Amino acid sequence: MFSMQKLLVPLRDAVRRSCQLKAIKAASTIVEGNIQEFVREQEKRNEETSHLTELVRDFLDPADFYRALQNIGIEFFCGVPDSLLKGETQEKNKCSWNEISKKRMWKNSLDRVSNEQVLKESSLEDFCAFVTTNVPEENHVITANEGNAIGLAAGYHLASGKAGLVYLQNSGIGNTVNPLLSLAAPEVYSIPMLLLIGWRGEPGKRDEPQHILQGQVTPGMLNSLGIPFSTLPDFLDGAKNTLENAKKYIDKHSSPYALLVKRQTFLPYKLPKQNPEFQMSREQAVQIIVDGLHDSDIVVSTTGMLSRELFEYRVVKEQGHERDFLTVGSMGHASSIALGIALRKKNRQVFCFDGDGAVIMHMGTMSSVGQTQPNNFKHVVINNGAHDSVGGQHTAAQNHDRFSLAQIAVGSGYRQSKVVATETELMSGIRWLRQTSGPALLEVKVNQGSRKGLGRPTRTPIQNKMDFMNFIALQAYDQKPNYV
Repeated sequence: MFSMQKLLVPLRDAVRRSCQLKAIKAASTIVEGNIQEFVREQEKRNEETSHLTELVRDFLDPADFYRALQNIGIEFFCGVPDSLLKGETQEKNKCSWNEISKKRMWKNSLDRVSNEQVLKESSLEDFCAFVTTNVPEENHVITANEGNAIGLAAGYHLASGKAGLVYLQNSGIGNTVNPLLSLAAPEVYSIPMLLLIGWRGEPGKRDEPQHILQGQVTPGMLNSLGIPFSTLPDFLDGAKNTLENAKKYIDKHSSPYALLVKRQTFLPYKLPKQNPEFQMSREQAVQIIVDGLHDSDIVVSTTGMLSRELFEYRVVKEQGHERDFLTVGSMGHASSIALGIALRKKNRQVFCFDGDGAVIMHMGTMSSVGQTQPNNFKHVVINNGAHDSVGGQHTAAQNHDRFSLAQIAVGSGYRQSKVVATETELMSGIRWLRQTSGPALLEVKVNQGSRKGLGRPTRTPIQNKMDFMNFIALQAYDQKPNYV
């Protein structure tokens, strides 16, 4: 007997393969920044394959999700922005991608960069950007770190009786552990709140080494913390249902509930461009600083774009990478790493290349530097007033009239500090920093933004560690500096 079902199976499979190939091809438009065309094409494909629900691809509009949060009573937002790949160049930099290619830069890295532009690292930043732009300041605070956000949400609940929302990347869960367990837990003060967590390193997805393990253990960490969670659907009806379930749990148990956000969940929402305020970009500043260092100097660079720019500039200069410890994860801890090295290698100058957001995240380290007084510790903070590597939202350091990292350093026990904002001042400042007795801090004010097409380190963290340790061990470079 003839079976129509058997005849239709190959046709159905062929349609699915065709739709999948179209989706892959369409995703390449993101590389060119043509996101609107990509969305229109995706909507068209959704209509064509509506009877095959597993092939329909949706994106949450940040505005729709915000309204859905309001409908369940969420009015207060705080946290640390999630990460993203910047899609636009805001400033021209000295070093272009073509120049790096001319230096015979790695082909496999170029392929990786292209893939990473197609697949955004995360999409929680799109919602964070919407909140930053549209929520009144009294109802939205970008906190120093994720633990601060838990405390802030707790204070909001104590004053209002309502639950707030804390947003963060999963790499910041560690900073929340103590206040979640000893403050918000139902066995302690039973503080309700909704956690919106960007899921970097999601199993089965490509990501950077520092995110892979974190992504694997994220569900287990939440389970260990006793926090129930759901994955946020990428379509509005599903998101609304998930929020209703979260609200029911929060209301019943008066304790935290988490939503995991996969990448490409939200439609893009970008912050308005910032007008240039200073003479330099961060990358220009990095290049000037590197040019002013000695071959024996040890460098520890902070998380994010700064380390990537440092890595590429070493390529342009045809230098190795052994001088630099690239802090690819553990945001805010570069200064502690540099301090540990400086206390051990007293005959070498140790430079910490830091960012304002990273310094603020764990500012207590500055008191440890001031307490231990290593004269070879040189702290360079490149201040663009923003979390440039994780969304572009402003930090407290953006308020240049009332916030001073240089003054905080001196107040913490640093011997000296200085602020620069031009290329000439920076070149003079680096000479001053090398010659002066530490601990000393140089604050460099730069514009926000990074170069389009900025690559990533091609050496693994373990390779970087071994090269760096071998460089530190070179006794030929050990000589007591003459400080002023």
